[in-house]
Amino acid sequence: MSVSIFGMESTGSRVFSGGIWEERYGYARAVVAGDRVIVSGCTATVDGEVRHVGDAYRQSLTAIDIALEAVLMGGLTSEDVVMVRYYVVEQRHFDLVGQAIGEVFGKVRPACTGVRVAGLVDPRMLVEIEIEAHRA
Repeated sequence: MSVSIFGMESTGSRVFSGGIWEERYGYARAVVAGDRVIVSGCTATVDGEVRHVGDAYRQSLTAIDIALEAVLMGGLTSEDVVMVRYYVVEQRHFDLVGQAIGEVFGKVRPACTGVRVAGLVDPRMLVEIEIEAHRA
């Protein structure tokens, strides 16, 4: 078992961040399935606190960092990312989230889908990001 900078732990097939939602709702931060790592939706919640309230761009970067940490814990890297899905609570956030994704994955060029939703589990959360990675 290894520990990451975000306090994640890996059991080999599952990565756990220790976040309250994982325990409460019964899911893992990421699942390693053969040569794939599938990361659950990540928000800018660190140590139980929503970071960068009101700033969709910075929340996106934080969520991506958390998701990529789970990818690393699952044995892959950012170069292996093949899919990014993001959910925003307001239309005006699409460009800010897209900018953050472009900065991180501009050279990788994964598939990407963005969806506007009515809200997330905490009203301070502006974006949630999922990532899938695949070992080539």
